[in-house]
Amino acid sequence: MDREALAEFLLRRREMLQPSDVGLSPGVRRRTPGLRREEVAQLATMSTDYYTRLEQQRGPQPSPQILTALARALRLTSDERDYLHRVAGYSAPDRAAVTDYVRPGMLRILDRLHDAPAFVVSVLDEVLVQNDAARALLGDAGHLVGLERSGIFRWFAHPDTERGRYLESDHARQSRSLVASLRAAQGLLGSRSRAGEIVRELTARSPEFVELWDAQEVRRRFEEHKVLVHPELGEIEVDCQALFTEDESQALIVLTAAPGSEAAGKLELVRVLGTQTV
Repeated sequence: MDREALAEFLLRRREMLQPSDVGLSPGVRRRTPGLRREEVAQLATMSTDYYTRLEQQRGPQPSPQILTALARALRLTSDERDYLHRVAGYSAPDRAAVTDYVRPGMLRILDRLHDAPAFVVSVLDEVLVQNDAARALLGDAGHLVGLERSGIFRWFAHPDTERGRYLESDHARQSRSLVASLRAAQGLLGSRSRAGEIVRELTARSPEFVELWDAQEVRRRFEEHKVLVHPELGEIEVDCQALFTEDESQALIVLTAAPGSEAAGKLELVRVLGTQTV
C-alpha cells in the first residue's frame, strides 16, 4: 500500500469534482475547491473520520469494497479505478467479472434524475446505486450483503417478504423472468461465478426454482409496464425503461407514470415524503 500516492490521488480527485457533478446542492459559499470530505464520505457510505484518515496517510488499508465505493463516489473511470486499487495494495479488478463499479456516465445520468425512481442493477439484479425516490419507493438496498443483495435470490429464498411489492397474479410471470435472467447471467459469467452460487443455493432451497430452472429458458429483459404495490399507497402502475452499459453487465432502470395519472400522483407523494410513514 502506497499511503502517499493513495492520499494524493483521493485529494486531487475530490478537488476536481463540483457538487453538481455528483447530484449534490452547492449549498453555502465554499472556501475550498471541489467536494468536501464529508460529501465524499456520504457518497461512499463511510464515516467522514475514516475518509479523512485516508487522505492524511494514517488510515488502515481500505478493503476492495471500500475502494469500489470510493471509485463510485469520485466518479472514476475504469483506468482510474484500477490505479486506485493498485496504490492501495491490490491487483486491478477483473473488468469481465460482476462488479459494483458503476461507470461515471451512468452515474451522471442518475444524478440528474430527481423526480423519478431510478437505480442501477447488475446482471444478478443487485442494486448497485439508487436515488432517493427509488429508495423511498422500493426500500434501501444499501444494507444488503452477500447473496441477499440479489433480487433473484431473495425472490425465491424469502417469498413471503420479498414478493409483497408485486400483485399475486404477477408472481408466476416474475418468477419465470427472474430464472430466465439468471440463466443468461450464468451463461455469461460461468458456473463458478456468483451466478452459479445462487443457482446452487436456490436449488437446495426452492422446488419452484428447480422446476423453472429445468425449463431452460434464457432471457434478459425488463418489463415495459408493471404494477408495484406500495405498503401504504397500494397499487402504482409504472412504465419501466432500461438503459444498458455497452457490455450489458449493468442497467439503469427508470420508473415513470403517465403525467396527470393517479400513479404519477402517488410517485410524487412517495418522492416528497421519502421513507417517512405516509
